[in-house]
Amino acid sequence: MKLTDVGLFSHLLGGLGFAALAINVLLRRKPGDNSLWLGGAAAMTAVWAFAFVAAARGGSLSFAALSPLETLRTAAWLGFLISLLRVSWRLDDRLGSAFGLAGAIGFVTSVQLALDLFAGAGTGAGAPLTVTLFVIARLSVAISGLVLLHNLFVNAAPASRGSIRLLAIGLAGFFGYDLNLYTLQFLLGEQSADLYNIRGAVDAIVVPLLLLASSQSWAARVQVSRQVVFHSLSFSIIGVYLIVMALTAYGLRLVGGDWGRLLQISFLFATFILAAVVLVSPRFRAALRVLIAKNFFAYKYDYRQEWLRFIGTVSRTGGAGHDQLSERVVQAVCEVLDSPGGALFAPSPGGAQAAPGDDGGFDRVARWHFADVAGDRIDATAGFAALLGDRQRIVDFDEWRAGRGDYAGMTLPGWAAADRRVWLAVPLVHLDALAGLIIVERTLAPRDLNWEDFDLLRTLGRQAASYIAEAQTQVALDEAGAFDEFNRRFAFIMHDIKNLVSQLSLVSRNAQRHADNPAFRADMVATLQSSVGKMNDLLARLAQHNTGRPDAPQAVDIGAVLDNLVAAKRRAHAGLTLRVASSACVEADPARVEQLFAHLIQNAIDASRADARIDIHVDDAQPGHVRVIVADHGCGMSAAFVRGELFKPFRSTKPGGFGIGAYEAREIARSVGGRLDVVSREGEGTTFTVALPALAAAQRRVA
Repeated sequence: MKLTDVGLFSHLLGGLGFAALAINVLLRRKPGDNSLWLGGAAAMTAVWAFAFVAAARGGSLSFAALSPLETLRTAAWLGFLISLLRVSWRLDDRLGSAFGLAGAIGFVTSVQLALDLFAGAGTGAGAPLTVTLFVIARLSVAISGLVLLHNLFVNAAPASRGSIRLLAIGLAGFFGYDLNLYTLQFLLGEQSADLYNIRGAVDAIVVPLLLLASSQSWAARVQVSRQVVFHSLSFSIIGVYLIVMALTAYGLRLVGGDWGRLLQISFLFATFILAAVVLVSPRFRAALRVLIAKNFFAYKYDYRQEWLRFIGTVSRTGGAGHDQLSERVVQAVCEVLDSPGGALFAPSPGGAQAAPGDDGGFDRVARWHFADVAGDRIDATAGFAALLGDRQRIVDFDEWRAGRGDYAGMTLPGWAAADRRVWLAVPLVHLDALAGLIIVERTLAPRDLNWEDFDLLRTLGRQAASYIAEAQTQVALDEAGAFDEFNRRFAFIMHDIKNLVSQLSLVSRNAQRHADNPAFRADMVATLQSSVGKMNDLLARLAQHNTGRPDAPQAVDIGAVLDNLVAAKRRAHAGLTLRVASSACVEADPARVEQLFAHLIQNAIDASRADARIDIHVDDAQPGHVRVIVADHGCGMSAAFVRGELFKPFRSTKPGGFGIGAYEAREIARSVGGRLDVVSREGEGTTFTVALPALAAAQRRVA
């Protein structure tokens, strides 16, 4: 490797920068912090840079020492990063893990030093295979440094992200430059002289970042999450896999000729396919999570993460109804254990009130990727329901099969004894009552359970039971609401039937005196036909609102509707008068418009003396609206009744009245964008004014 004047100046700048950093950090060192590790790494980097300067000035011994010093420099920085993660990784308590980590770094460093000192790989004078191994070792160290930095930054507490960010940027540039340098050497077969000589100046650029970051204490603020450890370990495994793959491919290339190239290409393709299969394998991911929980953390679960995932799965949209919720509940519980599937069973209808001969077992109501090991029903065996409900016990079927655990006096169900995929039964307890149970299939990776697993499953079971109970309550409320709407509509229809009965009663009384009058008989037949038609319409309305079909609006001629109504009502009250000053149409359901004015006219008749005058007037005094006034001279109402009682259902001043005519009339007017006003005085009469939006002439489509 040719050392240039640019390289001399570059590394002189780097050496001075890191020497200043080391002195500054060591002078400000406090007991218990990581300044000693940082100062040592900076000092080792300064020694390496000054050695480069000496080699560039012609020292052969210094040139031979450059590669070993670079190895020690990189190892010192790895040691500094591990010192920052020591508290979070609890290496002081886990001596085995600490020893293994130190041994791995020491082994890689020793291999590089051996290749430097004895094989001349660092100077490029060694055998081709030796030089390749040396470059791969350099790449593995650079990748390891980047993985540690990723772990450090992502898990830093928010309060210390500022200082950690500067440190991460600086060292990421440090290790990233080395990764780029040696990747190019691996691909091209020789090292770039320009990149090699300028490296000192590049490293010197990160000194201000490290100097600013060194004023903070990092170790106590780093918190490692399971997700980041999972990804970091996955990246590390991928890095090791790629290194091994590269070594094997290089060995196949040594075969030479077309066969060597064929073997190399075939091997690379096969290894990439194998890596893809392994990485997407649920079994691999589950086994890696178990490994992390056993070796990196005091507790198996990140409870915050598990709880958020559980809530997110259960509350996920995309399906509606009780069945979809039950399936999501099963999925949420199974995902905590990395189980491939499960099923939810609920107590059979009847429960404690089951008929004689009914075993009161459990029926399957939902499943998630569940093999039909238990069928659609679980028959109650001796003590099985009591074990889940009364004792709220998580059933471990492996213990039960082996005759271990507190299952005395209980019989193992046949379906559980025959299929070892059946692993756990989690009770769903709500208000100290068994609301169901979840059968969990065995996990893909072997997993030992302890108190932590059972406590978490019991808690999730209670939460899942509350979700299911809430959904069942909502279903019951929806059904009750449907019945309430039906009853409400039926009350309105009963009011209309009462009016028809009053009309028919009048016809019946008059028939005794006028039965021989042909005109009366014709009028009576017309009244009966009209009443039968209206009763059929009422039944149709009841069925329509029960099935939820919407009304069909169309253009309705108000004058024609009132004309028909007045003609029919005059048979019972001859004092009705109608005056249409302006013909107008509204867009509404014709039957409901007729019902609106029928209520008002009937109320006026009921409040008036026989043959008393009732005036009905239609005009367009309000622009864009058709106004209908119904005025009687009857008993009238008090202002207090009009203000507080008139438009409340089931409030009436008439004997036998339902008290819903005025209420429904106002609701119909509002439903088409109109309004209903009333003015009344006791002993003088009442005036109802209805204002409805009028259709323009071009919009009228009278059916």
